[in-house]
Amino acid sequence: MDVIETRGLGKRYRRTWALRDCTLAIPGGHIVALVGPNGAGKTTLLTMAVGLTRPTAGTLAVLGGQPAGSPGALDHIGFVAQDAPLYRNLPVGDMLHLARNLNRRWDQRRATDRLEQLEIPLRQKVGELSGGQKAQLALTIALARRPTLLVLDEPLSALDPVAREDFLASVVAAAQDDGVSVVLSSHVLAELERVATYLIVLTRGQVRVSGAVRELLASHGAGLEEIALRHLRAGVPSSSRTDAGQ
Repeated sequence: MDVIETRGLGKRYRRTWALRDCTLAIPGGHIVALVGPNGAGKTTLLTMAVGLTRPTAGTLAVLGGQPAGSPGALDHIGFVAQDAPLYRNLPVGDMLHLARNLNRRWDQRRATDRLEQLEIPLRQKVGELSGGQKAQLALTIALARRPTLLVLDEPLSALDPVAREDFLASVVAAAQDDGVSVVLSSHVLAELERVATYLIVLTRGQVRVSGAVRELLASHGAGLEEIALRHLRAGVPSSSRTDAGQ
């Protein structure tokens, strides 16, 4: 099952195309690294996939063909944005209560158990948490929805190295233990190389390369970071696409 599938997808803001003629199929069962420079269209693609914005052109389906933004799709997608919508003045427990009331699917035991393991007190105010703890709280809320697809938009950008390491370990655990498919956008290529099993490079609003990491490594004879940087610098479509689904 493809968790995100696009055909000729485009998004225009006034006269500027943030994403244009984007066609790709992201298979399930992977931790997908979505990389690209600022303005490449990563956030635009992900916000359309989770139904926060609508395409200007083309089509977008998720989770095996469901319309992006439809209630059936949203019930099975967890989303963590770079600036997670957490309320600073609320205690952590109240933040969970609010999230529980806003979601039709919710696993309260999973949320509280996870925060206990992370030693994040339910009575502590969100604004008093460290950056890493806030990121883990946002991830906990996303995972409490028991998603099939977890979409993470630049969650590592404001974290220190230890917090990044802990966050990525949590993502890997969710993928391995719960079978969650993950799409993760980030600039931190070195960390992504250790966890990603699928790579997509976006530049200038278009897909330059996509494929399973194992196949890309074999065909390019280079590490994931080098492969990504090569296509980021070139900014031209790859002639060595190795998407296993095509």
